[in-house]
Amino acid sequence: MHFTLYSRSYCHLCQDMLDALQLLQTPEKPFTVEVIDIDASPDPSLLARFDELVPVLFGGLDQPELCHYFLDEAAVRRHLA
Repeated sequence: MHFTLYSRSYCHLCQDMLDALQLLQTPEKPFTVEVIDIDASPDPSLLARFDELVPVLFGGLDQPELCHYFLDEAAVRRHLA
């Protein structure tokens, strides 16, 4: 299982979401998280798309976002199930 978190380096909400997400990890449900800093990305479309929404969490880039601003624990648990 893999998550993608669009983030900013100076964003406390981004760090809060990452911390809360990592608390949901268990030995039975391991996952990885790729954190992408939209300001440091060479892809300007990320900044245009996520500028005011970070943090934004995806369980799959081909799927709708799971949540933004705050972790939706129920949505993440459904995704993990």
